[in-house]
Amino acid sequence: MALFGEMLRHLRLQRGMSLAELGRAVHYNKGYLSRIETSQRVVSEPLARLCDEVLGARGDLIAAANLDITAAQDTKPSHTSELLRRIQASDITGASLTSLHAMVYELCCQYPYRNATDLRDEAHDWLREVARTLRQPVGLSQHRELLVAAGWLALLVGCLEYDLGLRASAEATRVAALQLGNEAGATEIVGWTYEMAAWFALTQGRYQNAIDAVAAGQLADKGHSVTAQLAGQEAKSLARVGRVHEMHQALDRGRAILDGLPYPQRTEHHFVVDPEKWDFYAMDACRMAGDDQAAAEYARAVLSRGTGVDGVDRWPMRMAEARLTLAVVAARSGNLEQARDLGVAALGGDRQSLPSLLMVAGELDGELERRYPNEGATEEFRAAIRALR
Repeated sequence: MALFGEMLRHLRLQRGMSLAELGRAVHYNKGYLSRIETSQRVVSEPLARLCDEVLGARGDLIAAANLDITAAQDTKPSHTSELLRRIQASDITGASLTSLHAMVYELCCQYPYRNATDLRDEAHDWLREVARTLRQPVGLSQHRELLVAAGWLALLVGCLEYDLGLRASAEATRVAALQLGNEAGATEIVGWTYEMAAWFALTQGRYQNAIDAVAAGQLADKGHSVTAQLAGQEAKSLARVGRVHEMHQALDRGRAILDGLPYPQRTEHHFVVDPEKWDFYAMDACRMAGDDQAAAEYARAVLSRGTGVDGVDRWPMRMAEARLTLAVVAARSGNLEQARDLGVAALGGDRQSLPSLLMVAGELDGELERRYPNEGATEEFRAAIRALR
């Protein structure tokens, strides 16, 4: 089932609304809406916005419609997971393990800025290289080390696939990484697979699933920075279901975890949470909780820290969401032109995480629809979303 249809049905039932009632509210036939809910028809942009407004989805349905378009490109969801199954099933030599670990670490450090497709292709090449060298039985220690390396590669590939909007591939890869982590006894890898599950659920509007994945991840791993990131995903999910007090508790808990960990040697490593990232999580949570002043302050802090001395964004994906946050605040405060300019600029970067970007872009689209539905600036921002997909 397409994400939009699944989310539409869930929200409609949650609001106690029949298909006929929804049809009258959006001026569409209930049979047509039923076909959309069951993925027999693709929703149009105008209808997605109408449903979002009627059901009070705060941009979630708009984002879901956009995500379905990008996910339609995912024609080979089992590609990565098949490579990983070959690794698990083969006899493994221990040669070049040190070099392999070093290369995997470097690839993870390239995640924030490198082209997602190129980085995914290189990670796939390393998985193939591992598979080609799996010929003879080795000791348990070497076997485990290679499984660990493959697990980190799988985590990286899964994140990149999700950035590219390849939902099915990303989930298949995440599950394979979970299996590798469990087999190797690598609890940190297992913890990150649950963090990915929380991220996937959050950007797809499945907020309780995100909270449940966080709880599972917290049970799976202790003592690594993934526990802080899990708290961040928990805070963002709680904000979206209106549990603001618990949101602040989760933010405080994540901050305390980070304060108790050594400062990372390389903050660009995707699976090491640096303390500066915490403002990014707080920004997102506060925006969704309606605390515009705090959200804007956090967003400005993210932009200030993320701009290098050469003026280039150090963290392109964080910076894009910070600009979108400021755009949402601008729209809510009545500054349409600033909202448009910031929103269009946020969508123009080369390194993007489409689900996360489209989630926040959907929030801005929803704000613009409520406040400035017929303005040219609103349509300019929507044109930027279409170009992004």
